[in-house]
Amino acid sequence: MASALRVVLDTNVLLSGVAYPGSLPGKIITAWQHGSVEVVLSTFIIEELRRVLPRLAARHGLSASEIDDLVDILSIQAELLEPALVEDPALRDRNDLPVLGTLLAAMHAGNIDYLITGDKDLLALAERYPVVTPAEFWARHGSV
Repeated sequence: MASALRVVLDTNVLLSGVAYPGSLPGKIITAWQHGSVEVVLSTFIIEELRRVLPRLAARHGLSASEIDDLVDILSIQAELLEPALVEDPALRDRNDLPVLGTLLAAMHAGNIDYLITGDKDLLALAERYPVVTPAEFWARHGSV
């Protein structure tokens, strides 16, 4: 049996997947829950998710304690890495450095297939790093 694809999910993919379960990010999260995809995250991504999820409460309907429980479960199900320290002048938004650092830490730790993101600044680095949109990932691996 082939090993599962290993991916880093950016916060925006996690947010979209929780808020819109029928979306492509939602399908990627479902594939993760079924074991078809292994997810690598960092404390930075987990804490950003914990901070931003309450803003979408009208969409997902989760209470503050349910958000905490969900984020805790996701952090247990994922492999957690500390982001590598990275300075990449090609990255336009410095706030994305920890996400890129998570990808680089995962690449250094072993095999990683993709960083899945909707962030245009990270996607601009796709020629140098394995960065794809949820749609690109799903088009390539939607049967995972």
